Amino acid sequence: MNLVPNLLPKGALLIRRWSGHPLSMMQELDGSFDATMMIGYHARARSGASPLEHTFTGRVNAILVNGRPTSEFTFGAYAAAYHGVPVALISGDEGICAEASELCPGILTVPVKRGAGAPTISIHPAEACERIRQAAQEGLKRGFRQRTASLPDRFEIEIVFRRHPDAYAASFYPGASLADPATVRFETDDYFEALRAAAFLLRG
Repeated sequence: MNLVPNLLPKGALLIRRWSGHPLSMMQELDGSFDATMMIGYHARARSGASPLEHTFTGRVNAILVNGRPTSEFTFGAYAAAYHGVPVALISGDEGICAEASELCPGILTVPVKRGAGAPTISIHPAEACERIRQAAQEGLKRGFRQRTASLPDRFEIEIVFRRHPDAYAASFYPGASLADPATVRFETDDYFEALRAAAFLLRG
C-alpha cells in the first residue's frame, strides 16, 4: 500500500485488503457519492499495453463483457453507473486511459506511463502527482456528472481461463456454462448479478 493514512483528510474511509464483495475495488460505493476517481489503474490482460498483465487475477487470459475484452476499469465504471455515479478521472498507463475515453466520453485521463514489452516508461513521480492533482480539481468542476458510463441492458460475461480445469470447476456456478473447454459464460440483465458471478467464478 502506498497510502499514508495520517495524510488522508478527516472523514476519509480507508479499505484494506479484499473482502470478496462483488463490487471488488468499488466496495462501499452507493448512490450517495458525487463522483469516483480511479488512480493507478492498468490495461487489461493480453492487451499488450502494460506488463502488469492481468484482469483481477492471473488465472485468466481475458474477461469479455458482451463480446468485448474488458479491464478492471470497465467493471468499476459500470459499478459506478449502476449506482448513478459518474467517473470524473482515470489515471494509469496509456492503454487504460484510451479504453476509459471510449467508455466514458469526456472523462479526464492522466496517462503517467506506457508499456513497451516487459518494461514501462514512466514520467517523474512528482510530475505524475501534479498532473493528477490538477486533473482531479478540473474533473470535479461543472459538468462532471455527464461522465457516467452507459450501462448495457443485458450482460454476457465470458471468462477465458488460462487452464481448462479452472473453467470446468467454475462452470458449476448457478447459471454458468462452458462455452468451450477454457471459457465460462454467464448471462444476466442485472449488473450486480454479473459482478456476483464474476466474484465467485474468479475465485481460486
